Amino acid sequence: MEYIAQDGSKVIPKESFEKKFKEIFKENYEEFIKVSITFLRKSIRVNTLKISVEYLKERLKKKFILKQVPWCREGFWIEHKEGRRDIGNLPEHQLGYFYVQEAASMLPPEVLKPEPGDSVLDVAASPGSKTTQMAAMMKNKGVIVSNDCNFKRIIMLGNNVQRCGASNVIITEMDGKAIKGNYFDKILLDAPCSATGALRKSLKTFKMWNPRAVEELSREQKKLIENAFRILKKRGVLVYSTCSVDPDENEEVVSWLLERNEDARLEEISLEIKRSKPFQKFMGRKYHESIEKCLRIHPQDNDTEGFFVAKIKRA
Repeated sequence: MEYIAQDGSKVIPKESFEKKFKEIFKENYEEFIKVSITFLRKSIRVNTLKISVEYLKERLKKKFILKQVPWCREGFWIEHKEGRRDIGNLPEHQLGYFYVQEAASMLPPEVLKPEPGDSVLDVAASPGSKTTQMAAMMKNKGVIVSNDCNFKRIIMLGNNVQRCGASNVIITEMDGKAIKGNYFDKILLDAPCSATGALRKSLKTFKMWNPRAVEELSREQKKLIENAFRILKKRGVLVYSTCSVDPDENEEVVSWLLERNEDARLEEISLEIKRSKPFQKFMGRKYHESIEKCLRIHPQDNDTEGFFVAKIKRA
């Protein structure tokens, strides 16, 4: 079936895409597609390492309307009173007073809750939205090892860390599966994924999506989460997240870890957000009984990206 996106372009989902996502969304499939072809609301996160929430709101209020993101005190949807959308060109952005960050992307650090003095690993950190968010939460105290495996992405990560004044960050370039040690209090694994929750950011994902790629991603995600859990301290917390709505990249991966590790425990996620029910089973695969504790949000739930977050504690 053909759809017309808000930017006027044609969107024709592949037959294989429609088959799988109709299985995921059932009677809500059309709603998912209609939301996914509309523009995403602009949102920012105030960087409290450099400015207070109140002072930035005061600076922007003449030209912008700010609406609070319920699950992040520093997060705001932002709308220019005359329709301007290039907020990345504002002086306040260049000065590092705020980070242009999708509202749902603020969720994983809010679930991990790093504190001043913690040792934290961000496994796949570029471009740095979550690293800089965690640095602000930690008040630049403690340490964040901010890692990525791609040198070009490392440059982007370094630029954002510097712009935001995140001085407790150590940047490393390494395959996330190869990181060793056992000294992290908290680990964030925002895993590489098919980005099917973020279709409205990039409509070309409709064309690029294919089931074999998802299978490969799921295998890679399992290797990444296995290593992340291995290098987590006892009683430490691992947050796994993706911007995919596909159970093969979410419930499947977390369930796989839980079934292989008796000392892995899923924890409840208590945040003020509308959510969808995690999958207990999908396409013949039954998941771990505690998978219902995960946070699954679809684009139509809160008019954001779709996101999946799991909070795992090591006993």
